[in-house]
Amino acid sequence: MRLFTSAGFLAAVAFAAEPFLNEADTGLVDYLLGTNYTEGTLPLLKDMRAVLDFDYAARQFLDNQKYSFYRTAAGGEWSYRNNLDVWKKVMLRPRHLHDVSKLNETLPVTFLGYNFSAPVFIAPAARGAYANPERAELNFVDAAAKENILYTAALYASKTIEELAAQKHNDTMNGPQVLFQQIYTNANFSVTWDAMKRAEETGAKAFVWTIDAPGDSTRHRAARYDTTNANGATSALTWDLYDEIKSRTSLPVIPKGIVTVEDAVMAVSKGAPAIYLSNHGGRQLEYSPSPLEIAYEIHRNAPQVFQQVEVMADSGVRYGTDVLKLLALGVKMVGLGRPFMYANCYGTEGVEKLIQILKTEIVHDGAQAGVTDLKKVPRSLINARPLEANVFLMDQ
Repeated sequence: MRLFTSAGFLAAVAFAAEPFLNEADTGLVDYLLGTNYTEGTLPLLKDMRAVLDFDYAARQFLDNQKYSFYRTAAGGEWSYRNNLDVWKKVMLRPRHLHDVSKLNETLPVTFLGYNFSAPVFIAPAARGAYANPERAELNFVDAAAKENILYTAALYASKTIEELAAQKHNDTMNGPQVLFQQIYTNANFSVTWDAMKRAEETGAKAFVWTIDAPGDSTRHRAARYDTTNANGATSALTWDLYDEIKSRTSLPVIPKGIVTVEDAVMAVSKGAPAIYLSNHGGRQLEYSPSPLEIAYEIHRNAPQVFQQVEVMADSGVRYGTDVLKLLALGVKMVGLGRPFMYANCYGTEGVEKLIQILKTEIVHDGAQAGVTDLKKVPRSLINARPLEANVFLMDQ
């Protein structure tokens, strides 16, 4: 009986030792207590020092309905929590006495032939007006242009395709600013064809087709406020439909929502110019894998995919080290969704600061890890073996 009680006690202690934290303790709350800050108001932008600080700030600024729309996830939100927690399973293997003095010069990246200042991008996320009613996603266009990164506009953005296109800048690394356009397909394909036509006419350079939203999803947090999903109708999403979408445009069509090696290989066989690893921020299907687990599954079973196509990924990225881990597995462009929506509470300056934080962390963390070229982050940088317990292995 004593042994049983002790074991139970130890298990309880172990379980309680690591409660889930939506934001790690960056010292922000304690710092604000020593200032004139009033809880429930937006902290000063100068006090945002980490990506996660913007989540805390948004929760103070937004009402429950608006914050819940951004924050919500599927089911019991395990996938959302796993997206944030999984990074600690993969330890870095720093190499020392490597010359990292010019690492910052390797931060720029080329994706689908377009040049960007860093391997990070603003992922498609809807309803930017919740955080910034007047300018909404126009702030993403402006900040992406100033910092020379990619913005992939959401189909259900608060601003129209035409309004976002009109905001583009002409003085970026690519000359005229490059925007990708996200699209959905549902029962009414005419909506998709119209959106694609409008995006092409306004100069979009690629389409990102969301394939992981074939219908409604279970989101308890959002349901409390009767907030609907982007795609509430069951849709016949198939690879044949992918072929049809490609036939209707000369632009690259990138399937977004790849979560298995089988679908990654299929996308390659279908001629996809790039693939997008994502579990939709954990918003679509509970117990869907994180981008780190997806990238490892592909790397473990079909590593050639990363040579055959360029790879994007998002969901749960919050640190420069997160970006480095994905780069080490072969991902080329790493996106963030929620953090940019939260940063938009501050307008363009907030979005710019978040981009700057990410760029700085990638370079600083990469240097500390002994990375000499961010375009060639070695697989040996990480010990991903702990992921094998939860990743499908074809040789089993």
